[in-house]
Amino acid sequence: MKMRTTITVLSAAIMVFILFSCSQTKKVKKGNDQADQIAEALPNTLTQKEIDDGWVLLFDGKTPKGWRGYSLGSFPEKGWLIEDGTLHVLGSGRGEAGGGGDIITDKKYGNFELSLEWKVSEGGNSGIFYLAQEKPKQPIWKSAPEMQILDNAKHPDAKLGKDGNRAAGSLYDLIPGKFEAVKPAGEWNHAKVLVYKGTVVHWMNGENVLEYHLWTPDWKEMVENSKFKDYEDFMNPAEEGYIGLQDHGDDVWFRNIKIKEL
Repeated sequence: MKMRTTITVLSAAIMVFILFSCSQTKKVKKGNDQADQIAEALPNTLTQKEIDDGWVLLFDGKTPKGWRGYSLGSFPEKGWLIEDGTLHVLGSGRGEAGGGGDIITDKKYGNFELSLEWKVSEGGNSGIFYLAQEKPKQPIWKSAPEMQILDNAKHPDAKLGKDGNRAAGSLYDLIPGKFEAVKPAGEWNHAKVLVYKGTVVHWMNGENVLEYHLWTPDWKEMVENSKFKDYEDFMNPAEEGYIGLQDHGDDVWFRNIKIKEL
């Protein structure tokens, strides 16, 4: 009888231990999930899953660390402002002539996935450059493909070009994006660019809006029929280059800029 009682007590103790352990495991998992949800809600942060997957922040929301002006040794002294966790291009009222100029990352990237959010003012224009080269007296757009940023409703570029190839999300002046995938001026859009061994894909707000392939006969034919035909660095893009954000003289905001090298 005594042995049977002892076994019963021991079994109960083991059951309590198992239940306690499961409870603690659930609390830890729940805590990790909550931490990731908080990170997702806070701009310019990475979740633990993103860190584990190899994502790196390109903007900390507070400083210009990791960025400098194109053809400059430091961040522009005018034309750009860091405020409320954003990189803010200040409108000059004179287009590209009056601002601080384009900015680029300190580091070059080859195969990568780039993710960021952007918001444009009414009638605003900007762009995301990639594989950019930095050469004396050569503007960034002569070497770098560009994902267009635009107020599709009010900026003339949305109706210029061909079939919407100057609208937001497009490969500027070459391949159209999708008007319906873009949110209006004043609202945040999520953009993503994948570059991998010549394959390039643009996403806008979770929707795949275009895909193309660098260095192919199709690429060269397309460029030869565009305004970029006379620029060798554009016709034959480098295998790695800078990420750039364009100052087109309009108010545009960027945040949550992150990259994963592939």
